[in-house]
Order: sequence, then C-alpha cells, then structure tokens
Amino acid sequence: MNMNPVVHFEMPYEDKDRMADFYAKAFGWEPNKLGPEMGNYVVTMTSECDGSGVPKERGAINGGFYKKTDDPSSYCPSIVIAVENIQETMKKVRDAGGRVVSEPMEIPGVGTYVSFIDTEGNRASLLQPIKR
Repeated sequence: MNMNPVVHFEMPYEDKDRMADFYAKAFGWEPNKLGPEMGNYVVTMTSECDGSGVPKERGAINGGFYKKTDDPSSYCPSIVIAVENIQETMKKVRDAGGRVVSEPMEIPGVGTYVSFIDTEGNRASLLQPIKR
C-alpha cells in the first residue's frame, strides 16, 4: 500500500480577525482570509513557498482555519491527507470503519476535498491535489 502524506493542517476559529492577528504576530504566518463563497476559510502560509504555493523547506506544510460550528468534531485541529484517488480512498475509509461526513468539493486551483471521521472520532480530511 502506498503511503499518503499529511499535506495541510486545519484548526477552528471563533473570531477570524483575532485568530489571524494572533498567528501573524506570534509566528509570522501569513493569513489569506477567503470570503463566504469559500466558507470564510483562512489559508495560512507557515513557510516560504515556491511560485506554485509549495513549501520550499522539505517536510514543511501550510494550513488553514475554519469557523467553529455547533458540531463537536469542529472543535479540534485536524490534518489533511493527500491521496491519488479520492473516490477509492473514501471507500477505503468506509471499509476500515470510518465515516465520510460530506460530499467531495472542488477547491479551485487546489483539488478535490472531503472530510471524514476515523474509528476514534477524530475529524480529518482527504485531498486529491490537481496534477501539475
């Protein structure tokens, strides 16, 4: 079986501006606040990237922040795992006892994304990146 790497992290926020200000001041991260059409997500650069947005430093990843909801699974940080085929991996998640919690969605310029809950109740996500 091929290993699928962690390529992104996600953490919840209650106040988008307060969160963005904190991480910029404390760690020098560069937040990019997206609008309601993208769920008010905040993409955050945590390391220097090349022209295509890929971290230059080996092993470094960037992340993002999402609005906390009433769903307890939205309260904790999670990871995003890159996969070759999101439909096949969704089936593997289900077959292994996990639960896919949404329909895959296209993220313009990035790829196809979907969240799941593992057998321990942890929320994580899959990303089938666009081939470059």
